Amino acid sequence: MKTILSSSLLWLLAACSNLSVENYDKLKVGMSYEEVKQLLGQPAQCNDLLGVKHCRWGDEQRHVDVNFIGGQVLVFSAENIR
Repeated sequence: MKTILSSSLLWLLAACSNLSVENYDKLKVGMSYEEVKQLLGQPAQCNDLLGVKHCRWGDEQRHVDVNFIGGQVLVFSAENIR
């Protein structure tokens, strides 16, 4: 059980380390979902609604949100990544 918890914690810390102002500044409208994933890592969650894919990297307090249409970035925002 400790091994699973330790592995999960390490994964979460690694994922959060990609949430930085430097990486956020690299996001551009038109980037593909795969390009954003390479930059920020695996998203914490994604939802699809009416052709818009909304993904969040991080948690409720500290995150980057990206909306994709046709697999490309349309708009993005961040909260508490500094």
